[in-house]
Amino acid sequence: MKIGKRQPGWGITLVLGCLLASLHTQAQDLHFSQYFNSPLLVNPANTGFAPDVDWRVGINYRNQWANITNNPYKTMSLWGDMQLLNDRLENGWLGVGGAILRDVAGAGSLTSTKIQGSVAYHQMLGLASLLSAGFSGGWVNKRVDFSKLTFDDQWNNKFFDITIPNGEPFAYSAVGYMDLNLGLNYAYFASQNAYFNAGVSINHLNRPKESFFADRTESQQLDMRYNVFLNASLKLNDLWIVNPNIYYSRMTNASETVLGVNANYNLSGDGKTQLIGGLYYRNKDAFIPVVGYQWNDFKITVNYDATTSSLSTYNQTKGAYELSLVKTGLFDPVKALKCPTVKF
Repeated sequence: MKIGKRQPGWGITLVLGCLLASLHTQAQDLHFSQYFNSPLLVNPANTGFAPDVDWRVGINYRNQWANITNNPYKTMSLWGDMQLLNDRLENGWLGVGGAILRDVAGAGSLTSTKIQGSVAYHQMLGLASLLSAGFSGGWVNKRVDFSKLTFDDQWNNKFFDITIPNGEPFAYSAVGYMDLNLGLNYAYFASQNAYFNAGVSINHLNRPKESFFADRTESQQLDMRYNVFLNASLKLNDLWIVNPNIYYSRMTNASETVLGVNANYNLSGDGKTQLIGGLYYRNKDAFIPVVGYQWNDFKITVNYDATTSSLSTYNQTKGAYELSLVKTGLFDPVKALKCPTVKF
């Protein structure tokens, strides 16, 4: 694919050209700045990893690059998980969950849909340590509407004519494949005022092939993606709990590092109502302020990605915004905790 003369709309065509070129080699995975509010996407070992509740459901929405293109990137997810057998296993429990993820990008409506299920086992190691292992698998479908795209061969010296053949060797408008992931998680409950957690995960274990071209060779295989995260929850006093976080992900030559901290302020005195604030930094890309509100078992969090990279010249630092909603609950209101939790 080539980009010729700079005619009206060339910027959008350039963006889409780069996007489609990436589909021939490596595709960008879905991601959220609020990775801590999309636990099943980060690590399948997080499935059912919520010691003080029995179940969770969440919604995530991300809108990116709306200031550059009339067709911004939109990423959405719906997920949920629950604990099982925690009344039958003395020192452990099973977690099961699932997620639906959808990503729409560009004027060609490049759409990615993923439906996955996950399972994890959580085992106490003594009184203060917890080891978790998880696995997830799902089906991915990607499709693009080529009729909404224009290419260099369709320029007739006046405008892009979509009735002219585009001259591109596309063989498929949709591709589908199975995707498998694996993860480990370790938690240390130092006290009721301090908790530490670390996890590693690998995505695309089976290295599926992803290409809209006919010559689906090994060059179109997705490389494995490696993820590492560290976080802690520290209760400073009856008013403040802070949560420092760091997340690192690498796939082929692309990497992402996000680090920062959230702070929960006890508004009601009993911990049922909390105000959330935080600040994160994605290396060489964006500052990410976060605000949220928690009332009983419902939490809403929003963030804004303020671009710091060279892209800020074009988007005036307006990178993306995200919204997450998380609801938690108990099957049995008198739940016997197997490990301490940090809470007001």
